[in-house]
Amino acid sequence: MTAHPESTKKTYDFVGIGLGPFNLGLACLTEPIEELDGVFLESKPDFEWHAGMFLDGAHLQTPFMSDLVTLADPTSPYSFLNYLKEKGRLYSFYIRENFYPLRVEYDDYCRWAANRLSSVRFSTTVTEVTYDEAEELYAVATTAGDTYRARHLVLGTGTPPHIPEACQGLAGDHLHNSRYLQHKARLQQKESITLIGSGQSAAEIYYDLLSEIDVHGYRLNWVTRSPRFFPLEYTKLTLEMTSPEYVDYYHALPEDTRYRLTAQQKGLFKGIDGELVDEIFDLLYQKRLGGEVPTRLLTNSALTDARYADGTYTLTFRQEEQGKDFELRSDGLILATGYQYTEPEFLKPVRDRLRYDSRGNFDIGRNYAVDVTGKGVFLQNAGVHAHSITSPDLGMGAYRNSCIVRELLGTEYYPVEKTIAFQEFSV
Repeated sequence: MTAHPESTKKTYDFVGIGLGPFNLGLACLTEPIEELDGVFLESKPDFEWHAGMFLDGAHLQTPFMSDLVTLADPTSPYSFLNYLKEKGRLYSFYIRENFYPLRVEYDDYCRWAANRLSSVRFSTTVTEVTYDEAEELYAVATTAGDTYRARHLVLGTGTPPHIPEACQGLAGDHLHNSRYLQHKARLQQKESITLIGSGQSAAEIYYDLLSEIDVHGYRLNWVTRSPRFFPLEYTKLTLEMTSPEYVDYYHALPEDTRYRLTAQQKGLFKGIDGELVDEIFDLLYQKRLGGEVPTRLLTNSALTDARYADGTYTLTFRQEEQGKDFELRSDGLILATGYQYTEPEFLKPVRDRLRYDSRGNFDIGRNYAVDVTGKGVFLQNAGVHAHSITSPDLGMGAYRNSCIVRELLGTEYYPVEKTIAFQEFSV
C-alpha cells in the first residue's frame, strides 16, 4: 500500500496517539500554536465517548468549565460556550441554570471540536512505535502503511473496560456497562438481571432498569463489594485536591504511600452523584407503594466465581464482613466494573525507552513524561498512582495539557497555575 507523502517525508514535533477528551483538548490547544506541528491518530472513524451510557438526563459530574480548553485558555474558539453559541443553545443553557452538561451534549461538543481541527486523522490505527537512535525520532506505523515521524509522543489511548477475573472467558451474552444502551431492549426481555458495580454508571443503569421494572416484570439485583453505595465527595475543600499544589504533594510521596492513598481515595472520583442516590431511594419508595418490588441491593459482596449454562448465570459472592459465600442465579448480567489502563501492544519495540515503577506501571514524571529522557513521551490519564485523582478528572485536563505544551515548546505558552488552594497539603 502506498504511503501518504506527508507521513513519510515530514517530521512532526509530536504525534498524539488516541483521541479521547484529553488528547482532543491538546489538539485544540496546539492548533493555534505556529511553533508546534503535531498530528493526532485515532482508530475510530469519528469521536466517540461512552456512547453506551447516553441515558436520558445523564450528565457530567464536573461543570461546563471543565471543557477541552477553558481552564487553559478562556478565549479559545473551542470552548463549550462557543459550541453552544454556534448551535444556538447558549441562552437556553443560561436559562437552564445547571452547570453540568448532559453527557450526550458533551459528546456532541467534542465531535464539533474534532471536526474543526486540521491535525486529527480518524480511521488511523497504530500498529507499532519504534525509535530511530540516529535521528532521535519516533516512528509511528499504521495499518494503512503510513509512518508518522516525530520528536515526541503523547499517549491518549484511554482505559478499556475492566472485566473481573471471575468473568474472564465467561460464556453467554453478559456485557460491560459501556455497551448498555445498545443491549438494553434485549436485557429487559429476560426474567432476571444482575448488575455488578458501585460507581456512577452502575447507579444510572440501576435507576434506569428500576424505572421500568413493573413494565417488563424482571427481577433486578444490584451487587457491590463496596461497604455501601458511596456518594461522590464533592465538597469545596475536597475539590482543592484537584489542584497543582496537591499534585506536587502527592507526586513527591513515597511510592508505597501513593498506592495506599490510591486505594483510599476511590470515593473521591468513583462515587455516585449524591442526588442520584436520593433519587434511587425515592423511586424504590414510590414503587413499593404498589407492593413488594422484585429487587435486591447487596453490599460487601465480592464476586468470586461465575458460571453460565442453559441461558442462566450462577454467580458466587463472598459477603466479606460476614465471611459467608452465597449464590445468585440470573439470566442477564451487566458488569459496571469500570475501566483499567492497559499498555498498548504497539509500544513493545520502545519499552526500553520507557520508565516503570516497582509494580510494573508507568513511572510518570511530575511533567507527565514516562520516557527515560523525561521529556520525550507523555501520558494522558492512567496516572492515578502518580498524580492522584487529578488523572481522570476532566477539569484537570486543560492544566495537564498546558504542562505538556510547555514541555513540547520549552516555554510557557498557556499560563500554568502554581497555587490555587487555600489549604496546605505538606508541612
